[in-house]
Amino acid sequence: MELGICSYSFHRMLTAGEHDIFRYIADCETFGATRLDPWSGHLPLKSEAIWRSGACFVQLLPEDEAYLEQVKCAADNVGLPFGCLTVGDVTVYAPTREMRHANMAVAYGWLEVARRLGVRQVRFEAGGPENMTLGVFRVIVEGYRDLVARAQMGPGTPIEVLTENLPGALFSPANVVKVVEAVDGLGLLLDTYNWAPGMHETGWNICARYATAVHVHTSVFDAGTCAEILKALRTLRQAGYNGCLVVESCPLDGDEYGGVRKTIELVKGCLYGQE
Repeated sequence: MELGICSYSFHRMLTAGEHDIFRYIADCETFGATRLDPWSGHLPLKSEAIWRSGACFVQLLPEDEAYLEQVKCAADNVGLPFGCLTVGDVTVYAPTREMRHANMAVAYGWLEVARRLGVRQVRFEAGGPENMTLGVFRVIVEGYRDLVARAQMGPGTPIEVLTENLPGALFSPANVVKVVEAVDGLGLLLDTYNWAPGMHETGWNICARYATAVHVHTSVFDAGTCAEILKALRTLRQAGYNGCLVVESCPLDGDEYGGVRKTIELVKGCLYGQE
């Protein structure tokens, strides 16, 4: 089984100064992950201020270049490749052209980071209102087309750009399908939990066939969670998904290591139970 752990699973420890990208890499090895799936919050880059200023799309400061080389070396030392980089604090949709231009500058910068690390996939959030009007849809499609084209440029292996079902325009399964089908080359990071209320099963059923990455999202560990994850994974398997399953644990009790461990056990139990 291909297994990943999104580093957002450790965001509370990160905020408390008790975690960083190097500890994350070591934790992935300890937990038996087969790849690395960092969240951009675990990669604090001074260059991001340059991107957000609009001064330059892809410039990396020398200290950030050295830092990323250290991160890549740490990953190589434990033999784990980078899978999906989840980029936070930037959305494809913004209400003005100026804001969209600024967001693209940040997104281009993260694509350069992905190239430096050898990342296979990069997820950018769509953003926007839940009521996705035709105008909002067009802006989102234009933005993702831009990013998909950009990710194909440059040296090395092309990067796959992903969207994700999240609160906002892509909270609705129907809107996810509409956007993914409108953008050639756009993949879907399917989150098992992040659907509009009452739309979980609908989301799995109509979006599983578009999934090119999966976040197994947990917050509590009771019979209801087990049943939901089992049903989601069964639907994905029936749709033909056989890729990596990435743990994204956000435990309500605050025990982040415990949450990751329990989610991994849950995933393994569900998969073995289907065999």
